[in-house]
Amino acid sequence: MCERYVTPQPAQVDHELAPARSWWQFRQSFNVAPTRNVPVIRLHDGSSEGVMMRWGLVPSWAEGDPARASYPTLAGSQLERSSIARTAWLASQRCLLPAAGFYLWQRVPKGYRQPFFVYLEEQPVLAIAGLWDRSVSEDDDVIESCAMLTMAPDEALSQRHGAVPQVPVVLGAQEQQQWLQGTPAQAKALLQAARMPRWASHAVSPRVNSLQHDDAALTGAVTS
Repeated sequence: MCERYVTPQPAQVDHELAPARSWWQFRQSFNVAPTRNVPVIRLHDGSSEGVMMRWGLVPSWAEGDPARASYPTLAGSQLERSSIARTAWLASQRCLLPAAGFYLWQRVPKGYRQPFFVYLEEQPVLAIAGLWDRSVSEDDDVIESCAMLTMAPDEALSQRHGAVPQVPVVLGAQEQQQWLQGTPAQAKALLQAARMPRWASHAVSPRVNSLQHDDAALTGAVTS
C-alpha cells in the first residue's frame, strides 16, 4: 500500500502531462500523506483539467464526512465490486495523480520499519491511475477527493522488499488519454494490461516518518 508519495515540480507536470486547463496551485512535496490536497488531472467538458483534490477518496454516500470512509488507495482489480468505488467507477470519474515516486516500509531484522523510496529511473513524472468522487454534506459542503489505483508488484520489487502488497498503477503516455476518456470497459482493459514497471528503490532516512519533514533530502539514499 502506498502510504506516502512525492509530487514533482509543477513545471515538470505541466510539461509532461500537459492538461488543457490548469486550475491547480501546488509546490513540489517530498512527503505527501493522506488528507492532503494534491494535484489531479481529470476530464471536464471533454478536456483535461488540472485541479486540487483531497487524497483519500470519500465516496458520495459518505455525505461529506471523511470519518465515514476515506481511502487513499483502491485495488484496481476490485473496482466494480467495491461499495467504495463502484459509483465513481461506473460514472467514469477517473483521474491521474502526478508523482515522482512513493515510499514503502520494510521490517528489518533489527525490529524497526526501514523506509525506502521507490521510483522509476529516467522518468521524473509518473501518471498514476486514480479515481475521484464528490461528496456533499447536509450543509452543502463539498469534498472532491481521489484515490490511487494499485496492482500487484513486479517480482523484482517483491524479492528486494519481501511481501509488498500493492503498488500504484502507472500509465504510459498513450494510455493516459484512454484512461480519462474511455468507457469503463476500455479503462478496465487498461488496468488488466497495465505494465509492471521495473521499479528502482533505495533506503532513506526515517525522517520521512514525520510529516514535520518535507525536503529533497528525504528521497536521498542512506546506508545502513
